Amino acid sequence: MPEAIITPPLFRRAAASLAAVRPRPELVVRDLDAPPRLASYSWATSVEADIVHRGDGTDDLDEPDTSGRLILLHDPEGQEKWEGTFRLVCFVQARMEPEQLGDEMLPQVGWSWLTDAFAESGAEFTALGGTVTQTSSVRFGGMEAAPREDDVELRASWSPTESDGDFARHAAAFCALVASAAGLPPLGVRALSRTSG
Repeated sequence: MPEAIITPPLFRRAAASLAAVRPRPELVVRDLDAPPRLASYSWATSVEADIVHRGDGTDDLDEPDTSGRLILLHDPEGQEKWEGTFRLVCFVQARMEPEQLGDEMLPQVGWSWLTDAFAESGAEFTALGGTVTQTSSVRFGGMEAAPREDDVELRASWSPTESDGDFARHAAAFCALVASAAGLPPLGVRALSRTSG
Protein backbone atom coordinates (compact mmCIF):
# COMPACT_ATOMS: atom_id res chain seq x y z
CA MET A 1 0.00 0.00 0.00
CA PRO A 2 1.50 3.43 -0.92
CA GLU A 3 2.88 5.46 1.97
CA ALA A 4 0.67 8.44 1.04
CA ILE A 5 -2.40 6.33 1.84
CA ILE A 6 -1.25 4.94 5.19
CA THR A 7 0.43 8.10 6.50
CA PRO A 8 -1.94 10.59 8.18
CA PRO A 9 -2.35 13.78 6.11
CA LEU A 10 -1.66 15.97 9.15
CA PHE A 11 1.70 14.24 9.69
CA ARG A 12 2.58 14.63 6.00
CA ARG A 13 1.74 18.34 6.24
CA ALA A 14 3.84 18.74 9.39
CA ALA A 15 6.87 16.97 7.90
CA ALA A 16 6.55 18.92 4.64
CA SER A 17 6.39 22.24 6.50
CA LEU A 18 9.59 21.39 8.39
CA ALA A 19 11.39 20.21 5.24
CA ALA A 20 10.38 23.31 3.25
CA VAL A 21 12.28 25.78 5.43
CA ARG A 22 15.38 27.18 3.72
CA PRO A 23 17.92 28.28 6.32
CA ARG A 24 20.68 30.83 5.96
CA PRO A 25 23.39 29.78 3.45
CA GLU A 26 26.00 28.92 6.09
CA LEU A 27 23.91 25.94 7.23
CA VAL A 28 23.76 22.60 5.43
CA VAL A 29 20.52 20.62 5.73
CA ARG A 30 20.35 16.89 5.07
CA ASP A 31 17.55 14.34 5.35
CA LEU A 32 18.00 11.65 7.99
CA ASP A 33 16.40 8.30 8.65
CA ALA A 34 14.16 8.85 11.65
CA PRO A 35 14.81 6.60 14.65
CA PRO A 36 12.34 3.69 14.60
CA ARG A 37 9.91 2.82 17.38
CA LEU A 38 9.86 6.24 19.03
CA ALA A 39 6.35 6.94 17.78
CA SER A 40 3.82 5.70 15.25
CA TYR A 41 5.18 8.17 12.68
CA SER A 42 8.51 9.99 12.61
CA TRP A 43 10.64 12.23 10.39
CA ALA A 44 14.15 13.63 10.87
CA THR A 45 16.68 16.06 9.45
CA SER A 46 20.17 17.30 10.29
CA VAL A 47 21.61 20.80 10.18
CA GLU A 48 25.36 21.38 10.23
CA ALA A 49 27.46 24.53 10.39
CA ASP A 50 31.12 25.42 10.42
CA ILE A 51 32.56 28.78 11.41
CA VAL A 52 34.35 29.05 8.04
CA HIS A 53 31.59 27.42 5.97
CA ARG A 54 31.26 29.22 2.65
CA GLY A 55 27.70 28.16 1.96
CA ASP A 56 28.45 27.14 -1.63
CA GLY A 57 28.14 23.37 -1.14
CA THR A 58 31.87 22.72 -1.53
CA ASP A 59 32.86 22.52 2.13
CA ASP A 60 33.86 19.27 3.81
CA LEU A 61 31.63 18.99 6.85
CA ASP A 62 32.74 15.50 7.95
CA GLU A 63 33.54 17.01 11.35
CA PRO A 64 31.53 20.24 11.62
CA ASP A 65 32.04 22.61 14.52
CA THR A 66 28.30 22.46 15.16
CA SER A 67 25.74 19.85 14.22
CA GLY A 68 22.12 19.27 15.10
CA ARG A 69 19.31 16.81 14.56
CA LEU A 70 15.60 17.56 14.60
CA ILE A 71 13.07 14.73 14.90
CA LEU A 72 9.31 14.99 14.47
CA LEU A 73 7.22 12.37 16.29
CA HIS A 74 3.50 11.81 15.80
CA ASP A 75 1.09 9.64 17.73
CA PRO A 76 -2.49 10.13 16.44
CA GLU A 77 -3.82 9.00 19.81
CA GLY A 78 -1.66 11.51 21.66
CA GLN A 79 0.54 11.00 24.69
CA GLU A 80 -0.10 12.51 28.10
CA LYS A 81 3.49 13.70 28.58
CA TRP A 82 3.44 15.36 25.17
CA GLU A 83 0.22 17.24 25.90
CA GLY A 84 -0.70 16.63 22.26
CA THR A 85 -0.20 14.36 19.26
CA PHE A 86 3.10 15.81 18.00
CA ARG A 87 6.51 16.08 19.64
CA LEU A 88 9.69 17.71 18.35
CA VAL A 89 13.02 16.45 19.68
CA CYS A 90 16.37 18.10 19.02
CA PHE A 91 20.02 17.45 19.74
CA VAL A 92 22.73 20.06 19.09
CA GLN A 93 26.45 19.65 19.67
CA ALA A 94 28.85 22.59 19.37
CA ARG A 95 32.59 22.89 19.89
CA MET A 96 33.50 25.23 22.72
CA GLU A 97 36.03 28.01 22.54
CA PRO A 98 38.94 27.78 25.05
CA GLU A 99 37.75 30.89 26.90
CA GLN A 100 34.39 29.19 27.54
CA LEU A 101 35.88 26.28 29.49
CA GLY A 102 34.68 26.21 33.06
CA ASP A 103 32.13 28.97 32.50
CA GLU A 104 29.38 28.22 35.01
CA MET A 105 26.90 30.25 32.96
CA LEU A 106 27.39 28.17 29.80
CA PRO A 107 24.36 25.90 30.42
CA GLN A 108 22.10 28.94 30.87
CA VAL A 109 23.57 30.57 27.77
CA GLY A 110 23.09 27.36 25.79
CA TRP A 111 19.45 27.09 26.87
CA SER A 112 18.87 30.75 25.95
CA TRP A 113 19.94 29.94 22.37
CA LEU A 114 16.82 27.77 22.18
CA THR A 115 14.37 30.03 24.00
CA ASP A 116 15.57 33.09 22.07
CA ALA A 117 15.12 31.16 18.80
CA PHE A 118 11.55 30.33 19.78
CA ALA A 119 10.82 33.96 20.59
CA GLU A 120 12.35 35.25 17.35
CA SER A 121 10.54 32.74 15.13
CA GLY A 122 7.18 33.00 16.87
CA ALA A 123 6.98 29.20 17.34
CA GLU A 124 4.30 28.20 19.84
CA PHE A 125 4.83 25.20 22.09
CA THR A 126 4.06 23.45 25.36
CA ALA A 127 5.77 20.87 27.60
CA LEU A 128 9.31 22.11 26.87
CA GLY A 129 12.11 20.25 28.63
CA GLY A 130 15.77 19.45 28.10
CA THR A 131 19.37 19.52 29.24
CA VAL A 132 22.59 21.38 28.46
CA THR A 133 25.79 19.42 29.10
CA GLN A 134 29.48 20.26 28.82
CA THR A 135 31.64 17.35 27.63
CA SER A 136 35.38 16.82 27.19
CA SER A 137 37.06 14.14 25.11
CA VAL A 138 40.53 13.14 23.93
CA ARG A 139 41.11 10.75 21.02
CA PHE A 140 43.59 7.91 21.43
CA GLY A 141 45.09 5.33 19.11
CA GLY A 142 46.55 7.59 16.43
CA MET A 143 50.17 8.31 15.62
CA GLU A 144 49.88 11.79 17.08
CA ALA A 145 48.32 12.82 20.34
CA ALA A 146 45.01 14.47 19.59
CA PRO A 147 44.10 17.69 21.37
CA ARG A 148 41.33 17.70 23.91
CA GLU A 149 37.94 18.63 22.49
CA ASP A 150 35.35 20.34 24.63
CA ASP A 151 31.74 20.49 23.50
CA VAL A 152 28.41 21.74 24.70
CA GLU A 153 25.42 19.50 24.02
CA LEU A 154 21.81 20.62 24.12
CA ARG A 155 18.97 18.10 24.13
CA ALA A 156 15.39 19.34 24.17
CA SER A 157 11.87 18.32 23.29
CA TRP A 158 8.62 20.23 23.04
CA SER A 159 5.12 19.92 21.65
CA PRO A 160 4.16 22.38 18.90
CA THR A 161 0.69 23.82 19.44
CA GLU A 162 -0.17 24.90 15.88
CA SER A 163 -3.30 22.84 15.16
CA ASP A 164 -2.95 23.02 11.37
CA GLY A 165 0.32 21.07 11.30
CA ASP A 166 2.33 23.97 9.87
CA PHE A 167 5.53 23.75 11.91
CA ALA A 168 7.71 25.96 9.70
CA ARG A 169 8.37 28.33 12.59
CA HIS A 170 9.77 25.45 14.62
CA ALA A 171 12.16 24.54 11.80
CA ALA A 172 13.24 28.18 11.63
CA ALA A 173 13.80 28.19 15.40
CA PHE A 174 15.91 25.03 15.17
CA CYS A 175 18.06 26.53 12.40
CA ALA A 176 18.50 29.68 14.48
CA LEU A 177 19.53 27.53 17.45
CA VAL A 178 22.23 25.80 15.39
CA ALA A 179 23.44 29.16 14.05
CA SER A 180 23.70 30.57 17.58
CA ALA A 181 25.53 27.49 18.83
CA ALA A 182 27.96 27.81 15.90
CA GLY A 183 28.67 31.43 16.79
CA LEU A 184 27.37 32.76 13.48
CA PRO A 185 26.55 36.47 13.54
CA PRO A 186 22.89 37.51 13.26
CA LEU A 187 21.54 37.66 9.72
CA GLY A 188 22.52 40.90 8.05
CA VAL A 189 25.58 41.33 10.30
CA ARG A 190 29.03 40.58 8.93
CA ALA A 191 31.67 39.13 11.23
CA LEU A 192 34.80 41.26 11.60
CA SER A 193 37.78 39.68 9.88
CA ARG A 194 41.26 39.86 11.31
CA THR A 195 43.87 41.50 9.11
CA SER A 196 47.58 41.64 9.65
CA GLY A 197 49.63 44.75 9.42
